[in-house]
Amino acid sequence: MLRKLLIVVVLALASACSSSGAGGELPAGPDLMAKAAEAMKAVKSARFSITTEGKPNVPVKKADGRLTSGGDADGTITIEALGNLLEVTFAVVGDTVHFKGATGGFQKMTREQLAQIYDPSVILEPTKGIAQLLASATDPKVEGVESGAYRVATTFPGNVVGQIIPGVTQGVSGRIWLDQATGRLTKASLPLQNGTVTVAFSEYDAPVTITPPPAE
Repeated sequence: MLRKLLIVVVLALASACSSSGAGGELPAGPDLMAKAAEAMKAVKSARFSITTEGKPNVPVKKADGRLTSGGDADGTITIEALGNLLEVTFAVVGDTVHFKGATGGFQKMTREQLAQIYDPSVILEPTKGIAQLLASATDPKVEGVESGAYRVATTFPGNVVGQIIPGVTQGVSGRIWLDQATGRLTKASLPLQNGTVTVAFSEYDAPVTITPPPAE
């Protein structure tokens, strides 16, 4: 009797794991991506993180921060430069970028100068950021549901991915997770040569005010 009960439990768990969600039928990939792109255009603020596994050939190895749709942002970013990892604290306010390394105080540069290296504020920019990334996806296939999000396999053009992850020039086939209720992107896993880059989002539309660092 116990053996039969265990078999029933295992089968039930397997069925739950493979389920397409409460609605049963999965949405069409192109329709879901279109909804997600529009949802991301309406985002006012978000927290983001970028992590890498392995040794993908991209200068940004790690990042964490907050963004607003107006282009302001703050947080930390780890960049590989000349074979060394450099962690930088930054605050982008208007056209001014405040930044500092592990030692010393804050320095300033213009947003245009930052864009030559990496401008995280582009992430929520509708014509260059995540909204454009989702809109440009090709052959999206909804694979299932995980933790309240649709898992979608798709391919993104390199020039659009490169806006968000500098160093990417070729098309990338990866997976993204879209919140079932809102359509917003919660995570993207992008396999690149020699490694993987993962971008995650949370705290959508939370009140955010980005201010310059205090004068030292």
